[in-house]
Amino acid sequence: MDNFDLSFLNIRFLDIIDVLLVAIIIYYVYNLIRGTIAVNILVGLVIIYLVYIVVKQSEMRLLTEIFGGFISVGSIALIVVFQQEIRRFLLHIGKNISLRRNRLFMSLFLNKNDVEKDNTARLKPIIDACRSMQKSRTGALLVFSKYFDEEYYQNSGEFIDAQVSKRLLESIFQKHSPLHDGAVVIVDFKIKTASCILPLSDSEDLPLQFGLRHRAAIGVTEMSDAVAVVVSEETGEISYAKQGNVNMNIGYEDLERLLNEDL
Repeated sequence: MDNFDLSFLNIRFLDIIDVLLVAIIIYYVYNLIRGTIAVNILVGLVIIYLVYIVVKQSEMRLLTEIFGGFISVGSIALIVVFQQEIRRFLLHIGKNISLRRNRLFMSLFLNKNDVEKDNTARLKPIIDACRSMQKSRTGALLVFSKYFDEEYYQNSGEFIDAQVSKRLLESIFQKHSPLHDGAVVIVDFKIKTASCILPLSDSEDLPLQFGLRHRAAIGVTEMSDAVAVVVSEETGEISYAKQGNVNMNIGYEDLERLLNEDL
């Protein structure tokens, strides 16, 4: 045992940090693509790379050239194939940094109780509208975004740009309204657009009972830093979607608390 020498490894403290950082990145990437079709694509890419190594070592020139050409543009292919996942990863990092910066700013210059009271008053028509639509079993999808992306939202909906009110939300989602299909996008407590068509989530782990509204709510929160509120037409349950995750059957107090935290 005394003759067992590990000095050839030459491990530095920075090497340990390097390994830990890579492990953290792999963990975050796995959480982003877990349960999605991106996992199958990644497995396919790994298989192609392993086949490339085998044919190269076997000196099969034709296959080596074919797979080598594919591998040479692999970085570009990865960006194209995993565009949504890369977008979600960068949004996740940027959102955490922005959230910490905003909390620091509010703790230095603003009174937390004053901010919560102000948001509570502004959230009241939204909570009241959700309560009314839940009782009448009126399906609704509300998206709360930090900024208004005209190309992303306006092209698929009707531009409104009106202050949020209980009656306006009820009128939009009323079953005979021409705007009731799709989502309402709310930015800074103003209804920007209605009847928006949102991308559906491609996650394979979603329950079978999830309809288009829930899948659209999950999809928009996967691709952006927005949060979404869903009122089920079948059950009347209220759901809250954030970062691709859904809280099902929440109460009005929980809804108000979640919106207060995220808005």
